[in-house]
Amino acid sequence: MPGLLRGVARTAVVAGTATAVSNRVSRRQAGRWAQQEAPQEAPQAAAAPPPPAPAPAAAPAADDMNTKIDQLKQLSTLKEQGVLTEEEFAEQKRRLLG
Repeated sequence: MPGLLRGVARTAVVAGTATAVSNRVSRRQAGRWAQQEAPQEAPQAAAAPPPPAPAPAAAPAADDMNTKIDQLKQLSTLKEQGVLTEEEFAEQKRRLLG
């Protein structure tokens, strides 16, 4: 019986080592292939058209104003629910409106 157990243990060690080595080789090969493909992708990125021109300045300002209004409504709701005191509400409002 000890001989059989020793043989099974040896097989398990060999199989585990072979699996670990195989996984490591696969990872190294994948890394090398990725490095070889990366320089080929760079010229394609350089040839890409430039990004579209930014939107007019009025659009972000309006969007920003809507965000501030929504935040003020949330603050007001929190004050009405008693979560914020009058002082806390005033401070948050001052920070928000800048």
